[in-house]
Amino acid sequence: MNGKRIWAWFIFALGAAYFLLPLIATFEFSLKMRRGAYTWDAYLVVFADPRFQATFTYSLVIALFTIVAGILIIVPAAYLVRLRFQKLRPVVEFVTLLPLIIPPIILVFSYIRMYNTSSLLPFTGSAFGTDLLLTFAYVTLSLPFMYRAVDTGLRTIDVATLTEAATSLGASQFTILARVILPNILVAVLSGAFLTFAIVMGEFVVASLLNRPAFGPYLQLIGANRAYEPAALAIIAFIITWGAMGMIQLLARFAPKTAIRTD
Repeated sequence: MNGKRIWAWFIFALGAAYFLLPLIATFEFSLKMRRGAYTWDAYLVVFADPRFQATFTYSLVIALFTIVAGILIIVPAAYLVRLRFQKLRPVVEFVTLLPLIIPPIILVFSYIRMYNTSSLLPFTGSAFGTDLLLTFAYVTLSLPFMYRAVDTGLRTIDVATLTEAATSLGASQFTILARVILPNILVAVLSGAFLTFAIVMGEFVVASLLNRPAFGPYLQLIGANRAYEPAALAIIAFIITWGAMGMIQLLARFAPKTAIRTD
């Protein structure tokens, strides 16, 4: 047993080194902007850059709208599938998996072709319309993650019993969703929201081809023209992504355990 444990720890250490050593090297390089000393100059330059502030704020706002739109679409859909349309479950799961199969570049070219200025819905004809199109694209890209997070949350509660009890008390469908179902799956919804946030903040292809001032294209632009600032931005992006993942783990740890009574 001790030999197996040592071997397991060796494999774990090898895997950890594979991921951590490049990260440590990147962080160490980002501190060398001033020759002969370790400083935070690269980070100060990045945070003082107006383009960083503008692109980060823009992606943050788009991420919030994407999360809200995703919740408004996916929570009712997953609820109805689980409550009334169980036979459609395989179809819905297949549809929500399509964004993992279809490359984003195909998705965005389809959007541009369908919603250009010569179409009936010329979203690309204005900045506001293009922002809406970008939000819709991000909702599509986040479907596999948001839907499965919400569906997992719905599995932990007795949807039929809660719906029947609320209906017997005179609650409408909107009230049931907003005041009964959503509070019981809030942790799952927030987990999907943090995954969506991480996707939006680092996405490049869709934002670049739609010519929007997002954080992803800014990362690529700085990476092509600077030396130390890209390393600092890589560390910042890593912190944002893993911060979102850490919040998911924290929510899962402190999530209340739901017990379904049958008596």
